[in-house]
Amino acid sequence: MPKIQLLTAREILDSRGRPTVSATCALEGGISASASVPSGASTGQAEAHELRDGDPARYRGLGCRKAVRSVNRDLNAALVGTEFTGDPESAQSQVDEAMIALDGTGSKSRLGANAILAASMAFARANAIAHGLPLYRYFAALAAREPDSLPRLTINLFSGGKHAGGQVPIQDVLIIPLETATIDATLATAYEVYQTAAEIILRRYGMRLLTADEGGLAPPCRTAEEMIELAVEAVGAAGFTAGKEIALGVDVASSHFYHDGGYDLAGSGPGHQAGGPTLDSEAMIARLRAWVERYPIISVEDGLAEDDWQYWPRLHQAIGNKAMVLGDDLLCTNAQRIRRAIDLGACNALLLKVNQAGTLSEAARALALARSAGWVVVLSVRSGETEDDWAADLAVGWGADQFKNGSITQSERLAKYNRLLLIEERNRWPLRLYRPSMR
Repeated sequence: MPKIQLLTAREILDSRGRPTVSATCALEGGISASASVPSGASTGQAEAHELRDGDPARYRGLGCRKAVRSVNRDLNAALVGTEFTGDPESAQSQVDEAMIALDGTGSKSRLGANAILAASMAFARANAIAHGLPLYRYFAALAAREPDSLPRLTINLFSGGKHAGGQVPIQDVLIIPLETATIDATLATAYEVYQTAAEIILRRYGMRLLTADEGGLAPPCRTAEEMIELAVEAVGAAGFTAGKEIALGVDVASSHFYHDGGYDLAGSGPGHQAGGPTLDSEAMIARLRAWVERYPIISVEDGLAEDDWQYWPRLHQAIGNKAMVLGDDLLCTNAQRIRRAIDLGACNALLLKVNQAGTLSEAARALALARSAGWVVVLSVRSGETEDDWAADLAVGWGADQFKNGSITQSERLAKYNRLLLIEERNRWPLRLYRPSMR
């Protein structure tokens, strides 16, 4: 049975140049493995707490030396020498529960979710090696399933909001190739659309290829509708049929432009007038319904603010037969919030981000809850990522319907796509089908 010999961590930089945590777990017998964790820019209030140093003189307070110390001192002292018995699922659960108990807070604010998740993921990698399992099969064992498919990709094309310059308030417009049969073909399709979009915005806006946090293009559109229409145009100009071969997803991220009971869709781009009219919740639902009816949108993420609970069921009723009503900030991969959303009929899909929960075991429970409700599950990375590719293995192992990994540029994104290509080459599993009607 695995016994931890040493837990260590160090501070590294994520894709935005901000600090994050990399941990290494050494087991008795010479097995050692490392894992690094991401961080988000657009974060929900119920997410597990990232521990930052708060020293304004160093990385503007974003340093992670306190979280590193949590691993090197607290977690190492508590876990070294402990033997974790049973199958991979039992051992992982024992490690994670021990760290949660040691932290002693509901939000992981004492030791830091970034410290705890880094240790959780490093142990998972080491334990997978100890059991002779590829990481995706180890993850599958945690979810009590046999891997048999690959996730369909949802790929960032355009960005606004907190992922770009806020030129439009919505955060991302994504393309979802529907008819490709492989990861390889999906990436080739996405590349063609992306390059075509870059050519269009160069001609139209005189804008060279500048990318947002997740590698998407950030054209100076005046409205959210203009950005969505630009995506439809790029799909067609690349030689594909929008709505048939390629659909769209929209990450609205409404919490970030919801103020005093209203949604300010004007944004801060050209033509924006401060103090302009805002939409109430009913009007925001009507706007989203109009988008779904007018454009080939099959996924609407965080269409309403995370605490606008009263209106989420109405949004689901309005568009849930045509599109995924996807909860991110609303749910925060948090079992309590997912249960509430199921009871209310608030949505039909979970955006699963492991660092929102803080451990693999808690994220696995969130996955099980969503599946019990018949929801679609979209495994997502974060805007601040590293070159670690464990998220690709997790999407495969947990049978995610879709994988939201950003765009097809930048090494922290490509590392995950390249890992999927390797898994596909070794297994030849089919892509999961999109399920369009999820009431």
